[in-house]
Amino acid sequence: MTNIIISGACGHMGRVIADVVAGRQDCTVVAGIDKFIDKYADFEIYPSVSECPVKGDVIIDFSNPSLLNDLLRYAKQNHTPIVIATTGYTQEQIDQIKESAKEIPVFFTFNMSLGINLLVDLAKKAVAVLGDQFDIEIIEKHHNQKVDAPSGTAIMLANAINEASGNQYEYVYDRHAVRQKRDKKEIGMHAVRGGTIVGEHEVMFAGRDEIITLSHSARSKEVFAVGAVNAAVFLKEQPAGLYDMSQLIQ
Repeated sequence: MTNIIISGACGHMGRVIADVVAGRQDCTVVAGIDKFIDKYADFEIYPSVSECPVKGDVIIDFSNPSLLNDLLRYAKQNHTPIVIATTGYTQEQIDQIKESAKEIPVFFTFNMSLGINLLVDLAKKAVAVLGDQFDIEIIEKHHNQKVDAPSGTAIMLANAINEASGNQYEYVYDRHAVRQKRDKKEIGMHAVRGGTIVGEHEVMFAGRDEIITLSHSARSKEVFAVGAVNAAVFLKEQPAGLYDMSQLIQ
């Protein structure tokens, strides 16, 4: 049995995670962390991780980047593995996450969906075959409450493609600001925000007289919650290190 603490327990994703865990036999939620306390389940919710007296086997974090320092400090002090599913981190914070993984097990990915991680692999294979003969554009769409743009998943896709290509590409986010032809060594990144779109990502390879499109559409946030819970159960038994979906799906 894996005892889980949910950081961001009263947010939408925290509630979905609690619901997913309630339907499983291999894990349980023993506490929640959220400064806006709204008790909706049979576990206690505390305003901060430092005020939580319950010791869990794993923390799942779907909260806010501003809480990262406290969460990592707590996790390292208590030797608690942590699944980090929050997005919008700066590069400095990402480096901090990687450094913490030298002391504790850390599961970190920009997207917890199995399908998205398959999309990443397909995009890497596509660029290996197509080479530099195709222009690459990434379009992501999310609900109107999402604050970061482009999405962490779009950046994950771009990074995977770039690494597979020898890091030869530059990312272009604001093409209208420069009046010039598209450079062959760029990946265009486009963000759409509207309504209640859960998450859609498209990688377009545009060549001479042909277009290849790889896409993924999440129809509910439960796909991310299921991935996060699977990661938590997996992470409980792991030594210190940085993990992502590639290890989980092996």
